[in-house]
Amino acid sequence: MAIELLCRKIGMTRIFAESGECIPVTVLEAGPNAVLQQKTDANDGYTALQLGYTDRRRKTVSKAANGHFEKAGVGPKRYVRECRVTAEELEAHAVGSEVTASIFEAGQKVDAIGTSKGRGTMGTVKRHNFKIKRKTHGTHEGFRNPGAIGAGSYPGKVFKGQPMFGRMGNEKHTSRNLEIVQIDVEQNLVLVRGAVAGHNNGLVTLRAATSPK
Repeated sequence: MAIELLCRKIGMTRIFAESGECIPVTVLEAGPNAVLQQKTDANDGYTALQLGYTDRRRKTVSKAANGHFEKAGVGPKRYVRECRVTAEELEAHAVGSEVTASIFEAGQKVDAIGTSKGRGTMGTVKRHNFKIKRKTHGTHEGFRNPGAIGAGSYPGKVFKGQPMFGRMGNEKHTSRNLEIVQIDVEQNLVLVRGAVAGHNNGLVTLRAATSPK
């Protein structure tokens, strides 16, 4: 269990290492996250931190939510999430304090959780990398059709999980064991090697790798 920091994906760029290597990186604005609430074993049956990220206008929030934010001594937040933590981490972060990018360090392995871009309804060629049929004699108009999707009289059904057309993207995706190349603590920027799922300005959750290689 570790703190899952709420971040904003700024975009991708590249940096050059001292050896001259060109490294593609994703720039994440890592917080700061405000600690809104502490969940304890005695009161809730588990230990967790409730974090808030990105300010929003007070009039767009309900009275109950405004009261919750005022109790923590912070302004209204757009994103509110919980993350399971240990008892030691719970004691280290009081209600009303901030969690910043300083909890990570360069060279650390992390997991980035985001929502992939929604592509709408897509066919099997785009969605499952089906091969396009040969444009030759005997092939009619269905060059991008998937072909047969089931057997004949036996078993007489379409098996579950058959690759077909449908909605593509807009799904939760976890990029595991990404390396932190660089951290700017003053601006709360974390540069992660490689790509992270989601569009620019999308919400990304960053945590220490749960299954490092």
